[in-house]
Amino acid sequence: MHGIFSCGTGGTMEKFSLKADFVFKELFAHEKVRKQFLSDVLGIPMELIKSVRMANPFLRKTFRRQKQGIMDIVLVLNDDTKIDIEMQVYRQEHYIQRKLYYLARMYTDDLMIGERYKKLRRCISISLVDFELLPDTEEYHNIYLLRNEAGKELTDLWEIHIIELGKSLRGNAVDDWIRLFHVTSQEEMDMIAVKNEGMREAVEVVKQMGLIRTLRWMHDDYWKAKRDRWDEDEYVWNEGKAEGKAEDILHLLQAVNGNENLPQDLIQRVKAQREDEVLKKWLLSAAKAESVEQFREQENL
Repeated sequence: MHGIFSCGTGGTMEKFSLKADFVFKELFAHEKVRKQFLSDVLGIPMELIKSVRMANPFLRKTFRRQKQGIMDIVLVLNDDTKIDIEMQVYRQEHYIQRKLYYLARMYTDDLMIGERYKKLRRCISISLVDFELLPDTEEYHNIYLLRNEAGKELTDLWEIHIIELGKSLRGNAVDDWIRLFHVTSQEEMDMIAVKNEGMREAVEVVKQMGLIRTLRWMHDDYWKAKRDRWDEDEYVWNEGKAEGKAEDILHLLQAVNGNENLPQDLIQRVKAQREDEVLKKWLLSAAKAESVEQFREQENL
């Protein structure tokens, strides 16, 4: 699979994608990596980023039926600027609306009843997407701000960055991050580190991640928790149309399969299904399955 890196010890090989949720979060658990990434993406000189701490990715629910907000990675800079970083591998319907929803929630999350609006912080959303989201532009890194028709900025409190991993590189600071997320071999990683001194820390972290035996356990625990939540939460049944449910099913099965390629006939059958009740049944089955074979046997696929 494109973007899968193999590493291991004692003759054993573990495979993981740098785009996978648990690996992506483990990479950004390192402060030097966070600083370098934000410096390259936001154009902030490294010396001006004194610290960037991780924050709680769960957004408050202000009333019972409000949708729970869960962001991939939330960072806070020295000046209290809040930054959401998300890796999205699978195409998602209404993705732009979803990003605006999370940005708005992040912006208002710290404001309690009776508090003044001046407490609201600057918020930045950074999305790394592994599919074409913006077909009308060849640029892979697009930045959106609040401005009028003449280009005069209203405020810098909201800022959205969309980085499409599949588009042609442009020869700027973000290129090597995209190369890193696509890396498939030790040689490719070494080349990135040799050419870009600022990326050496990230490359070293990736190498070390491949040597940690608990990484597999982290993967298993993460997906068990996610399957349990998807099994229990009512929103699973209400979100998305057939295409979205099919992608969720394949995403779950790919995780169960250790991020290995799924059989093409299974992919085609799942994507071709349009009956909502069938897809709901398959999604629940995929959430509980311990293997792809178990899922296929249970659903006669």
